[in-house]
Formats: sequence, C-alpha cells, structure tokens
Amino acid sequence: MKSGVYQFLVGCFAALGSFLFGYDLGVIAEVVASDSFKKTFLQNDGDTRSGTVVALFTGGCFCGAFLASFTDPLGRRGTILMACCIFVVGGVIQTAGVVIAMLYVGRLIAGLGVGFLTMIIPIYQAELAHRKIRGKITSLQQLFNATGQIFATWIGYGCYMTWAGTGDSREWRIPLAIQIVPSLFLGGLIFLFPESPRWLADHDRSEEALRTLARLHAHGDVNDPYVVAEYELIHAQIAEEHSHKKIGYLDLFRGWPNLRRTILVMAIQASCQMTGVSAIQYFSPQIFAQLGIPTGESLLLSAVNAIFAFLGTSVCILTIDSVGRRPLQIYGCIFLGITFIINAALIKVFPASAPSVGAHWAFVVLTWLFNFVFFWTSGPLSWAIPAELFGTAMRLKGVSWGAMTSFAFNTMIGQVTPIAVTAIGWKYYIVFIVCNLTNAAFFWAFQPESKGLNLEDMDELFREHPTFVPGTNWKPSSHIDEDAQAISKHERDVGLFGKPRVDSIEHTERV
Repeated sequence: MKSGVYQFLVGCFAALGSFLFGYDLGVIAEVVASDSFKKTFLQNDGDTRSGTVVALFTGGCFCGAFLASFTDPLGRRGTILMACCIFVVGGVIQTAGVVIAMLYVGRLIAGLGVGFLTMIIPIYQAELAHRKIRGKITSLQQLFNATGQIFATWIGYGCYMTWAGTGDSREWRIPLAIQIVPSLFLGGLIFLFPESPRWLADHDRSEEALRTLARLHAHGDVNDPYVVAEYELIHAQIAEEHSHKKIGYLDLFRGWPNLRRTILVMAIQASCQMTGVSAIQYFSPQIFAQLGIPTGESLLLSAVNAIFAFLGTSVCILTIDSVGRRPLQIYGCIFLGITFIINAALIKVFPASAPSVGAHWAFVVLTWLFNFVFFWTSGPLSWAIPAELFGTAMRLKGVSWGAMTSFAFNTMIGQVTPIAVTAIGWKYYIVFIVCNLTNAAFFWAFQPESKGLNLEDMDELFREHPTFVPGTNWKPSSHIDEDAQAISKHERDVGLFGKPRVDSIEHTERV
C-alpha cells in the first residue's frame, strides 16, 4: 500500500469524530422542528428553548476544546477514546429525554465530547501526515463533518415524514440515538492505529517515534533517508523546546510571533462561524419559512444541501495542497458574501406574505452554492490551518484556543439566530454580508501561505515572515528539501491518486 494511502486511511478513521459533529449539527434542525418535540418541550418560550438546545451543545464543545489542551499525558489516541465515552453518555441522555432539562444536560455532555474530538483530531492527522498531503489529510475532518450532515438530514427528513403529526417521539428520538453508533466504533478501534510520532518523541519514546514514522512513510524501513531526516528535524525541535520553561496558555500571547499566530487562529475560527453557515444549518426551516417554504420541504432541501457540502469538501481535498490555503480563504469569503447579498434581497422583495416560486428556487440554489463553496474553502480550512501553525510544545494550546473561539461564536449564533430571524428577518443577513467581505480583506492582508511547509518550519515562518503578507516571497531557510538531501524511494508513494509523483522521482534520481 502506498504510504500516502495509508496515511489517508488513518486520517479517515480518526475523522469519524468529526462525523459526530456534523451529524449533531445536521440533526438538530429536524429535532427542534418536529411536531412531537415541539409539543413535549417547546410549548412555552419556544424560540429561546430551541436556541438553548442548540447553544448548549456548542457551549459543551467550547468547554471540551479548553479541557483538551490538558490531555497531553493521555496521548492523541487516549484523548479520542475518552471523548467517545463522554459523547456516548450525552447521546443516551438526549435520546431518553422526557423533560427539557434532560435535553439540556445531554446536549451539553455530548458537546463536551465533540469539543475534545474536533480539537484533537486535526492535530492527530497533521502530526501523522506527510507535508505534501497534509492539507488533504486534515481536510478529512470537514469531509466527515459533511458526511455526518448527509446522514443526519436524510434520517431526520425520513423520520419527520414518517411520524409528523402523529405525536410519536420516534420522530426525534431515533435521529438522536443513531449518533451513538459511530462513537462506539471510533472509541473501540482507535488503539489499532498508530500514535502520533511527534507526541511519542515529545514523551521520551524516541524509538517508537522512529518506528511509527517508518511505518507511515517508508513501509517500516527505519533506515530510510526521508524517515531519518524527518525524525532528526522533529527531535531537534523538541529538544530545543524542552530546553525552555514549560509552555502555558499565557505564552500564546507573549512575543509577536506567538501572538500573531494566536490572533490568526482566532480570526480563522471566528470568521468561519460568521460566514453564516451555522445559522443556515441549525435553523433552516425557520429561515426557509421567511419565503413561505413549509417545514417538510425545507428539511428535504437541507438534506440536498448536505450533499453539496460533501461535494465541496471533496473538491477542497483535491485542491488544497496545489492551490494553497490563502487563495481559498480570500475568494471563498468574497463568494459567500455575494450569496448573502442576493438572498437578503430575495427575502425582502418576496416575503412569505407574497411568495414567488422563482424566488424560492433562486434562494434554494444560492443556499446550495453557499454550502458548496463554504465546504470547499472556509469550512475545512478553519480546522486544517490552525493544526499546522504551532510547534509541538504549543500545538495543543494554540489549536484549543482557536477551537474555543469557534465554539464561542457558534454558541452565540445558535442562541441569537431564532430570535433575530423572528425580530428583524432579512436584515439579520447584513451581519454576515459585512463579516464575509471583511474576512476576505483580513486574510488578503495577514494570512501567510503554509502550503508545503513542515510543521517544524512554522516557528521560523512567524518569526521571519512579514506581518503584512501581500508582495512577499518568503521561504524557510531549512527544512526537508528534496533538492538538498537523499529522498526515500518511497517518497514517490506519497501521492494519493494516480501516477507516482514525477518531481519526487526526479529528485531521487538527481541525488
């Protein structure tokens, strides 16, 4: 098996944790819109309660992302196992809910588990992956998020159409129960896969780290030139980090290189939520109702929307390591802002009181396009980029801080959206229009390109690269460069699809 394919498959299995996140994001729209759920839990103050059900999940994710930064002694796999156990408890409480408090508690606990998973999985993937396909591997987080949404929306739509109007609680209990299955599968099998070699090296298990690198990149050959060079690079950085005092949260804000990274990670995660994607995911029936689209039809349209999310992420996986992170961020935000401008105009001109079939379909198609482009650009990159910007000593804390920012904004959107849509309608879209366009300007000015760099190059990148990015052409002074060192014969296996990489073969021959 090609080394790149093996890394890809390991990344896919780990991304089951993101499947849980996507499933929960997708299923909640059907749950809070189902007749049985409304009758049981939302008779009084429905908008606030439905917003709280959504927001408590992401509030739990916020806490989980923070606590995950203290799980380094457990390792990446141990943290994943613990998170799965927590998620199962939350899923069981939600499914068995008979009072609104059980839904609140279950959502909070499930969110805690997902917070651990969404924070640790991209780190685990990034630390396993070859730099030339790291973007593809870390984007699997969002691909499985989209896959989870597909399952959730179609299961939710089927349950709604089967039991709508009957008062049968299976309308929402079955969708909530199904999410437990993949968490059991992930937790039960995670220790069959390799631990992060960087974590092993950081915990004085150097021989295991070398063997794991060989298994990942050279079919187990510990004497492979690429493996040896990668190991030495990792070992040198960790030795340098161990020579300093222990890293704490405050170190994220000490010195411009660290502060710059922290600001960028927070901006990437906040901007992802402020694209407006969570508002559409959580409350699509209420949003579509502004144009007079009934609940059953809106759930069907959302299910189709999830397919577009999957297609968009698939395109991202194929392009991220060739196009780069920076162009996808900039042009993606511009396009998302344009779709919101048009959709806001459609809601204003063709409200539910004066419906138009043409306006309905224009709104729906633009929403599908929005989701496709979001999952091509901002969605996957919001997790892929933070996982690669920090050195080993600060990676957990840096990614945790970014994930906490994401979930804080996600919680706010979940709580505010149902109230805002009812109160101000299309004017709520203005927030997302402004945010998308300003996001594009920020990334154009301040986000450096990290495509093709080793994780160990990131400290130098933020120490030496100018803060204002446009017009610069920075390259690292030292990294594993095929032109400068012997390259493994297995390096040609890094490509995931098609023929071996010609450039790697040429470099090998030149050496």
